[in-house]
Amino acid sequence: MTDETETGGAGALAAIAGEATALRAVLGDLDGLSERFGANLARALAGAVVQGRSLDGVLKQLALSLSSSLLNQALAPLTGALTGLLGNLLGGAASSVMPFAAGGVIAAPTYFPLPGGGTGLAGEAGPEAIVPLARGSDGRLGIRGAAGGGTVSVTFNVTTPDAESFRRSEGQLTAMLARAAARGRRGL
Repeated sequence: MTDETETGGAGALAAIAGEATALRAVLGDLDGLSERFGANLARALAGAVVQGRSLDGVLKQLALSLSSSLLNQALAPLTGALTGLLGNLLGGAASSVMPFAAGGVIAAPTYFPLPGGGTGLAGEAGPEAIVPLARGSDGRLGIRGAAGGGTVSVTFNVTTPDAESFRRSEGQLTAMLARAAARGRRGL
């Protein structure tokens, strides 16, 4: 019997402690409201004295200010709940937007919206890259090369049995080399 009494007593103490915490929160809210009321009343009376406003106007302004404060406080839990619900419905998109304008990697399965209301899935089979696209000088859309590019060395070896045949095909070889270099610049 003593074990049950001790267990029941501990549960009762925990319940009382929880109620005391809730009561402290309510009293803190009331304390804040009373401070705002006092500040609003002092401001309203000072406005009446300095600006010569009527007592009726001052009291109306005070009532409006207090009712606005009370309404804001009363609606705060509802606003928080609606914000949380909306955030959950949107998948937390508003609070966890990650830009990929410069590219990036999706390492875990991730859902994303598609035009027309569909939903896409990326990263389901392992890491996937997001790569920005750019239009090349030829107008085609493709993967943008690294900035700065650097110097590229090209070695072009020609083997010919005689110099005269090389001179005759030199224009063709030059055009072929120019086309290859242009394809390299485009990343093809």
